[in-house]
Parts: sequence; C-alpha cells; structure tokens
Amino acid sequence: MRALVTGGAGFLGSHLCERLLRDGHEVICLDNFFSGKRANIQHLQGHPAFEFIRHDIVEPILLEVDRIFHLACPASPVHYQYNPVKTIKTSVMGTINMLGLAKRVRARILLTSTSEVYGDPEQHPQTESYWGHVNPIGVRSCYDEGKRVAECLMMDYHRQNHVDIRIVRIFNTYGPRMAINDGRVVSNFCVAALRGEDLPIYGDGKQTRSFAYVDDIIEALVRMMNAEGLTGPVNIGNPDEFTILELASLAIELARSGSKLTYHPARPDDPVRRRPDISLAKARLGWAPKIPLRQGLALTIEHFRKNLGLSST
Repeated sequence: MRALVTGGAGFLGSHLCERLLRDGHEVICLDNFFSGKRANIQHLQGHPAFEFIRHDIVEPILLEVDRIFHLACPASPVHYQYNPVKTIKTSVMGTINMLGLAKRVRARILLTSTSEVYGDPEQHPQTESYWGHVNPIGVRSCYDEGKRVAECLMMDYHRQNHVDIRIVRIFNTYGPRMAINDGRVVSNFCVAALRGEDLPIYGDGKQTRSFAYVDDIIEALVRMMNAEGLTGPVNIGNPDEFTILELASLAIELARSGSKLTYHPARPDDPVRRRPDISLAKARLGWAPKIPLRQGLALTIEHFRKNLGLSST
C-alpha cells in the first residue's frame, strides 16, 4: 500500500510512519511543523519507501495514495489554544481536503478523532453512542468542536459520496517523542520531576484520566484501517483510570525526584472524569492495550531524560 500520514512528523504520526514502513508500505509524510518536529522523522529520511512533503493541509494537495491516515491537528491545549482559529481551520478545512482527495483517488481514510468530543462527560465510562457534554464557546472548543465537525464530514462524505472511512476516538496517549513543551499532563509532570521543579496540580487533583502508551495506540490504528465493514467511531484508549495525583506521585517516583506538588485553580472546561469503554475495539478489532502505566511512564521519562541532557545515574 501507498499510505499518506498527515501530521506525520508529530508525536503519534512519526511512530505511525515507522510502523507502516516496518510493515512494508510506502509512506508519504505530510506536515507543516506547527507542532510536529523534523527530528521526529530524521531517522526515516534515508528510507527508500519514505517521502516527506512540507505542506499545510488547510490548502488542497493532489497525491496518488491507497490509504490516508489523517492525524494533522495540534492536540495539546498549549498548541491548539495558541491559534484557535487555525486549529479549527485545520480540523474542518483540512478534513474536507483529505476527504476530497480520498474521494478522487478512491482511498480509504482514517480520522484520528478524540475523547474530547465527549467534553466533560455525564456518562462514565464513555461509549461510542454517547453524544457528549461539550461547551461550544469555551477556550477548548476550537479543538473539541473542530473534531466533532471532522467526524460529521467523514460520515457525510461516506453517506453521500461512498468514501471508505474509519473514525477512531483516541484517549490520552503518551510515550517517547512527546515534546518537552507539549503542555499535556504526562509531559508536564515528567519534565518537572526530572528538573526537580514543582508539579502543578490544577483543581484538587482528583480528576481522572486514562493513559495509553503510544505503541498500543499505533497497533489500534493499523487494525482499524485494515478492518472491513467498520466505519466507527471506535474508542481507542486504556480503560485503567488514574487520578492526576496518582500520576504525579508515579512520575516523581520513577524520576527519582524530590519535586513537590503545588495547587492551582482548576482550568476551565477541564473534564472531571475520562475513561473509555473499549468493548467495541475488543470485539471488532481484537485489540486491548498491553503496556501498563508504570512501564510506559518509565520509558517516557528516559526519553525526556535524554532530551534534557540529564544523566540517568
């Protein structure tokens, strides 16, 4: 297969490019380096089946491909709130452009949507049939509503134009190649603990998240793209639920740090609980995450340790 990965120089995208090359596919990586980094794909540049194109998917592009993995969009609050208009344009116009390409060349297209479509959920855990509890005018809505519109576009192109689509809703993901300034809670805690700085807790720290290691998520994306007769959406995440305080404690322990916790006011529209029901992924994809948080977080901390130029002793 000839696969296009939008956002391919990002945290998730670069791991996906690696996996697709390992599976024997040709890969075209598309990125504008807004939140992705050249360093994430530098080691792939000499691969004969790998091609990189610097491009912003808000603008159309013509390519010949069999599969489109559409990942392009800043995914951390720090990045997506920096230019909220650009964020929603990326989700909406970028998805229209990728669907137009898929329609034209009859490619199968997979959208990485997000657990953020559930907002601050009133159903727990969240199933794919839950419509969500989202603030459409909040500071996070450029991302949340952008992804909800992207899902709508996917379904309408499928119903109206018979485009072969796949939709996954990804829950919190972490692992090597997260940016130091990513702004998400795992990277914030790992970097602060390694530097011996205070770990910031917003609210009481009892809000929960489910953390999935990047390799588990990539496996799910590949299985979803290869699945027949399943458009989605399908939840992809780890159903093990941890409080933010538990994550902070584990980060300090694994980093062998003397960091302390500091408490700050809760962030607006920050969900209180977030945990996926992955029954559908188990039944239809034969998928469930394998890597526990302690193991995955240890690998992630070593990645940050190297990036920060710190000794492991």
